[in-house]
Amino acid sequence: MIGSISTQDPQFQFFTFFHKIPHHHIMRLLLTKPATVSFARVRFRSMSTLFPQPTEARAHELVENYNKILAKVHALNPKTRLVAVSKFKPSSDIMALYSIGVRHFGENYVQELVAKSEELPKDICWHFIGGLQSGKCKDLSNRVTNLWAVETVDTLKKCRQLNNARERKEGEIINVYLQVNTSGEEQKSGFLEMGDLEETIKYIQSDECKKLNLIGLMTIGSIAESKSDHEENNDFKKLVEWKKILDKKYQLDLELSMGMSNDFEQAIRQGSSCVRVGSSIFGARPPRLEK
Repeated sequence: MIGSISTQDPQFQFFTFFHKIPHHHIMRLLLTKPATVSFARVRFRSMSTLFPQPTEARAHELVENYNKILAKVHALNPKTRLVAVSKFKPSSDIMALYSIGVRHFGENYVQELVAKSEELPKDICWHFIGGLQSGKCKDLSNRVTNLWAVETVDTLKKCRQLNNARERKEGEIINVYLQVNTSGEEQKSGFLEMGDLEETIKYIQSDECKKLNLIGLMTIGSIAESKSDHEENNDFKKLVEWKKILDKKYQLDLELSMGMSNDFEQAIRQGSSCVRVGSSIFGARPPRLEK
């Protein structure tokens, strides 16, 4: 897991310097007398010319916000993964957190994810967490080479489309979470019936599916449950129950992706392996402009 690191920390300076400078430049530096090398100048030139950078004030704000959330996550379970949801935010914001070692970022829209993945470092672990349309599966699978996970797979058809596109591209295996509609709300996507979910699991486990790895289950709890004063969130409770059934039947150990800015702490208390936090780190988002 990633610890709290300040932009002023020497570890931050060391990481950003050596991670981005080409090998032949490093060799030149090693053969140069220390007195003649300006560390800060070389580091700044190397970073700024490769990727968009935030202002110092913005970087400080983002690092502080991230570390606050990370501290809360670690206080409850240091093994829980924190995904920084960067939708509608500029690439420079992502680089502020990337520079302190953050690698897991989440995006909601395929077009935005594709653009950012092409512009930013290739060791970022991208999570697609938005509603997945069948027509976008090919673009998502083909154009995001460092796609770490798709967390919103809600039909067998979309599983097949993701796998087939990735196989034709000869890309790396994609982790998938199967989304469950635990609240039963009509406006939400996700499996409603255990039988449909099991059919999809059987496909992923078959020899036919070579490019998908089933990593877990995902849900988006209802607003009512996230604001309730119940001891347990019933939407999260249902996902935990489904996990137990599936783990036993299919010899799995499924992760649980549940919890966002308003309810991630409760989600962790109920066993979440992965939380998706956006506005508490990056601030309020502007409304999406319809094209």
